[in-house]
Amino acid sequence: MSPERERSGFAALSWRIHLAVVGALVALSAIAWVRTVNDARSMSGMVMGLGQVGSLAAGSMGAGIFLAMWAVMMAAMMLPTVAPMVLAHLAIARRRGGGYFPTIVFVVGYLAVWFASGVPPYFAYVWLSRLAAEAAQSRWLPVLAGSILVFAGTYQFTGWKQLCLDKCQSPFAFILTHDFDGGVRSALRAGVWHGVFCLGCCWALMIVLLVVGVMNLAWMIGLFLVFLVEKSWRHGLLLARVAGAALVVLGVMVIVDPTLLPRIS
Repeated sequence: MSPERERSGFAALSWRIHLAVVGALVALSAIAWVRTVNDARSMSGMVMGLGQVGSLAAGSMGAGIFLAMWAVMMAAMMLPTVAPMVLAHLAIARRRGGGYFPTIVFVVGYLAVWFASGVPPYFAYVWLSRLAAEAAQSRWLPVLAGSILVFAGTYQFTGWKQLCLDKCQSPFAFILTHDFDGGVRSALRAGVWHGVFCLGCCWALMIVLLVVGVMNLAWMIGLFLVFLVEKSWRHGLLLARVAGAALVVLGVMVIVDPTLLPRIS
């Protein structure tokens, strides 16, 4: 869909609705950020990434607590990035004579995918918590960490990344091809599919947190800004590739100089 048709689609909503929707998403994100910051501070002495092994205490967190923490963190990081898609869904729903509820269901479906994405990181956390402190002196740990960074950076140049980012950057085209009848079930399905494409766009950068620490606030904020800009800027793929190149370089540096790993965590 052309940029002109995208703009005309958004124009179907009044500025008050735009403000209300974006304000609601930002407010929910802000509340989640406050909770995330508190969680990060309470876990600041706990191993949550490869770079923290040997310098912090091994944590002990149940699946329920970890997944709840992950869900809040995903709401904080991802809700503002989905605002254009939510506005597009609402505009089309209103054109079809629907109200706000299908769009709320769309957001629920979207978040459900990101909440479920916390299961693999939980198992990674369990593995980290069982590593002995001596692992920090091993050669394999920085090699593994650096390789993860290189892999995450390389993914930014793949066709899968471009495909998923294209879906995220074309709100009206996505909604028109994934929400056919405008009902609640269709909205939920569309939300889940958008969550899948969004996850496909962002998952490689997310695994960087397994290296630097799942609750590393500086990295979380940096990743959030990358996600926000690459989805809303028409040259977002360029930013994605710049970030990817930086991660590849950083990963190689970590492999060559293992002392760098704890300094970036």
